[in-house]
Amino acid sequence: MKPLTKPLFATALVALRIPIVLLLIGLAGCATPERIPEPATPLPAPVEIPETTWLQVDSDIGTAALAAASPARHFARVRMERWRQLVASRIEADFIPWFSGYWTQQWLSARVAWYKLSASEEKEAVVTRLATYLQVEFRDRVLAPVAGEINPDVVRTEATQYYVQSLRTELQPIPLLYDIPPWQFDQHLKAILAIELAPPAAHNASLYQLVHAGKPDSLPAYAALLEQGRQAAIEAGAGLSTTRISPVARRVSEKLLERLAISGGASAISALVGGIAGSVISLGAASVGIMLHESARETTEVLLRENLAAGVEDIWHSLMEDPVSSVTGGIDYLSDQIEKCCPRTFGQPVDLPGMLEEVPLADDPVPQPAEENTEDNEPHDFKTVD
Repeated sequence: MKPLTKPLFATALVALRIPIVLLLIGLAGCATPERIPEPATPLPAPVEIPETTWLQVDSDIGTAALAAASPARHFARVRMERWRQLVASRIEADFIPWFSGYWTQQWLSARVAWYKLSASEEKEAVVTRLATYLQVEFRDRVLAPVAGEINPDVVRTEATQYYVQSLRTELQPIPLLYDIPPWQFDQHLKAILAIELAPPAAHNASLYQLVHAGKPDSLPAYAALLEQGRQAAIEAGAGLSTTRISPVARRVSEKLLERLAISGGASAISALVGGIAGSVISLGAASVGIMLHESARETTEVLLRENLAAGVEDIWHSLMEDPVSSVTGGIDYLSDQIEKCCPRTFGQPVDLPGMLEEVPLADDPVPQPAEENTEDNEPHDFKTVD
């Protein structure tokens, strides 16, 4: 039998030592006492700050909340102005040509005829169904493509974050201005309620939490504030909702029904008849219909453009001016809430030690009291009547 070679012998020794080393490490870990957590560093003694100084600090915080709102609102308005331009461009390039086209009008006529013949519906029901169809088309052809580039919901989130960043910058110099220790100023911010949407309690947040959060949307209260704005916009029919365009769609549908009642809707009937008979009707009326349609197309587009402009303006008002559903709703809420907690003063309070006394000048004679008339207390030139 050959003796073990050195490499094999060394490998065997290493293999035997590994379990021993692991056992020793485990025993050492068991023998190590549990670490006692270090006590929290106590806050230093607070610096005595006069009450008048805290009042001025609150006033400056309210001013900072107002100042931070201006650039954030400007950011939102610039973005939404671009949104309005894109909507107008999509209307001109897509929706109006589609709606006023001859074959679209024929298709809409066929739908109206189908609505009326299939269920014998009244005019109001037919108008409602046609308006719903046009609303969906407007959303798919205009609002949805624009939202792919500028989404009002995203603008709402970005503008509110912009406000929080600006507010953080505006607050930084305040403790330095009044020689207040940073930790003491932070304690003061913790007492200011910036978001008050409870219940639940997590939907409340202090000003300190708001400006010191790495990501504001990680705060449940901040997320609830943004969600409140989104829900308000949905209820108001802004954004991708079709509610705001509904009055326009109804007016257009009513006009279309009136025109069909006059023209008789030959193409609609041909679409419903189908087959060879329907083709004969359609081909016979197509050449005349196209010429008549083109002659009235410009008028149709002008009226449609006016109605759509009113509808888009209504959506714009909801997205920019409404205090709840607008994209600046979060900015307005935070600014108003902080100003309510920190009312602004318009002058530095001044402590007067006492009433100022009038001191006569050295060159002026000291006024002497008038001599009393002991004999007669009646005024001069006063005569009695016997």
